[in-house]
Amino acid sequence: MSQHEAVLESAAIGIPDEKWGERPLLIVALKPEFRGKVTEDDLGEFMRNLAEEGKLPKYGVPDRYEFVDEIPKTSVGKLDKKLLRKLFGK
Repeated sequence: MSQHEAVLESAAIGIPDEKWGERPLLIVALKPEFRGKVTEDDLGEFMRNLAEEGKLPKYGVPDRYEFVDEIPKTSVGKLDKKLLRKLFGK
Protein backbone atom coordinates (compact mmCIF):
# COMPACT_ATOMS: atom_id res chain seq x y z
CA MET A 1 0.00 0.00 0.00
CA SER A 2 2.94 2.31 0.56
CA GLN A 3 3.37 2.42 -3.23
CA HIS A 4 0.06 4.28 -3.66
CA GLU A 5 0.70 7.99 -4.26
CA ALA A 6 -1.93 9.08 -1.71
CA VAL A 7 -0.68 6.96 1.20
CA LEU A 8 1.46 8.55 3.89
CA GLU A 9 1.68 5.38 5.98
CA SER A 10 -0.24 2.15 6.46
CA ALA A 11 -0.46 -0.86 8.72
CA ALA A 12 -2.06 -4.27 8.20
CA ILE A 13 -3.54 -6.32 11.01
CA GLY A 14 -5.43 -9.59 11.04
CA ILE A 15 -9.05 -9.44 12.16
CA PRO A 16 -11.35 -12.36 12.95
CA ASP A 17 -13.32 -13.80 10.04
CA GLU A 18 -15.98 -16.50 10.35
CA LYS A 19 -15.14 -18.21 7.07
CA TRP A 20 -11.34 -17.90 6.93
CA GLY A 21 -10.44 -17.51 10.60
CA GLU A 22 -8.64 -14.26 9.93
CA ARG A 23 -8.53 -11.62 7.16
CA PRO A 24 -6.34 -8.55 6.70
CA LEU A 25 -7.54 -5.07 7.60
CA LEU A 26 -5.55 -2.15 6.24
CA ILE A 27 -5.29 1.00 8.33
CA VAL A 28 -4.28 3.96 6.19
CA ALA A 29 -3.15 7.53 6.85
CA LEU A 30 -3.42 9.60 3.69
CA LYS A 31 -1.23 12.52 2.71
CA PRO A 32 -3.04 15.77 3.58
CA GLU A 33 -3.69 16.72 -0.05
CA PHE A 34 -5.52 13.39 -0.66
CA ARG A 35 -7.76 13.32 2.44
CA GLY A 36 -11.39 13.08 1.44
CA LYS A 37 -10.45 12.33 -2.16
CA VAL A 38 -9.42 8.68 -1.93
CA THR A 39 -11.97 5.98 -1.09
CA GLU A 40 -11.88 2.40 0.15
CA ASP A 41 -12.81 1.36 -3.39
CA ASP A 42 -9.76 3.22 -4.78
CA LEU A 43 -7.45 1.39 -2.38
CA GLY A 44 -9.15 -1.93 -3.04
CA GLU A 45 -8.69 -1.53 -6.78
CA PHE A 46 -5.02 -0.64 -6.26
CA MET A 47 -4.49 -3.75 -4.12
CA ARG A 48 -6.37 -6.02 -6.56
CA ASN A 49 -4.15 -4.72 -9.37
CA LEU A 50 -1.06 -5.61 -7.32
CA ALA A 51 -2.47 -9.12 -6.85
CA GLU A 52 -3.16 -9.49 -10.57
CA GLU A 53 0.45 -8.44 -11.29
CA GLY A 54 1.67 -11.14 -8.90
CA LYS A 55 3.08 -8.63 -6.41
CA LEU A 56 0.64 -9.64 -3.69
CA PRO A 57 -1.19 -12.90 -3.05
CA LYS A 58 -4.93 -12.65 -3.78
CA TYR A 59 -5.78 -13.68 -0.21
CA GLY A 60 -3.72 -10.69 0.99
CA VAL A 61 -6.10 -8.13 -0.55
CA PRO A 62 -8.07 -6.68 2.39
CA ASP A 63 -11.85 -6.65 2.45
CA ARG A 64 -11.82 -3.58 4.67
CA TYR A 65 -9.83 -0.35 4.95
CA GLU A 66 -9.86 2.15 7.81
CA PHE A 67 -8.75 5.75 7.34
CA VAL A 68 -7.01 7.52 10.21
CA ASP A 69 -5.23 10.84 10.55
CA GLU A 70 -2.23 9.16 12.14
CA ILE A 71 -1.24 5.58 12.88
CA PRO A 72 -0.49 5.02 16.59
CA LYS A 73 3.16 4.37 17.42
CA THR A 74 4.96 2.93 20.43
CA SER A 75 7.37 4.99 22.53
CA VAL A 76 10.20 3.93 20.21
CA GLY A 77 8.34 4.94 17.04
CA LYS A 78 7.19 1.52 15.82
CA LEU A 79 3.62 0.82 14.73
CA ASP A 80 1.58 -0.01 17.84
CA LYS A 81 0.01 -3.24 16.59
CA LYS A 82 -1.45 -4.07 20.02
CA LEU A 83 -3.35 -0.78 20.09
CA LEU A 84 -4.40 -1.16 16.47
CA ARG A 85 -5.83 -4.62 17.19
CA LYS A 86 -7.64 -3.22 20.23
CA LEU A 87 -9.11 -0.32 18.21
CA PHE A 88 -9.96 -2.12 14.96
CA GLY A 89 -9.87 -5.86 15.63
CA LYS A 90 -13.62 -6.23 15.97
